[in-house]
Amino acid sequence: MTSFPIGLTPRCYALVPAAGVGSRSGADRPKQYVPLAGRALIAHTLDALSQVARIEATLVVLSPDDDQFEDAVPGFAGERGWIAREGGATRADSVAAGLRALRERGAQPHDWVLVHDAARCLLRPEWVDALIDACDDDEVGGLLALPVADTLKDAAVAEGAGPRVAATVDRRGKWAAQTPQMFRLGLLAPALAGPLDGITDEASAIEALGHAPRLVEASIENFKVTYPADFALAERLLRSRA
Repeated sequence: MTSFPIGLTPRCYALVPAAGVGSRSGADRPKQYVPLAGRALIAHTLDALSQVARIEATLVVLSPDDDQFEDAVPGFAGERGWIAREGGATRADSVAAGLRALRERGAQPHDWVLVHDAARCLLRPEWVDALIDACDDDEVGGLLALPVADTLKDAAVAEGAGPRVAATVDRRGKWAAQTPQMFRLGLLAPALAGPLDGITDEASAIEALGHAPRLVEASIENFKVTYPADFALAERLLRSRA
């Protein structure tokens, strides 16, 4: 286990990788800038994080040529809103760049970093607080997640045909990972610096080092807007909250 200084109170930083284009969304622009309920998708995400008092600052990692963020989220930059146009080709690249930017701004190895998907725009501040409460004294950290309720199927695809069921997967003990995912900067940075084959989120990078992140149950509403139909559902939920 990585050792951290004793007696120092860790701070919490949020890191939002937003350098992708969301190719599966079918949108005419990067999906983080699609308007939902009168605001860009990412504006809802950042608003929720801004309401978490224990988050020192939120760093958004953009692609170097992003020219839409300031118009989409006016007034974001400031004491608690930071921007780094250093995003890479993959999520892991963007998160690693964000960790470097946090260090340059004074974040220390023992500080917590909460990595959150820009496309999880239905995030509620109380879910983030629950994650911080659960992980604050944990040696590893953890993530929001949801126990799988649906029956799971393995698929097989024959040449020239659509998918068919190959087997039913036992769903007992299965959880769907969400974000934020909360780990110490000094643990997450080396985890993302290692081999990334099979690494799909920050938790899987931590697992590859031999650690077991804590699972903190969240809500089905904390879904990731990915496909065209997801936008309509997110719009309805956001308007119902208003």
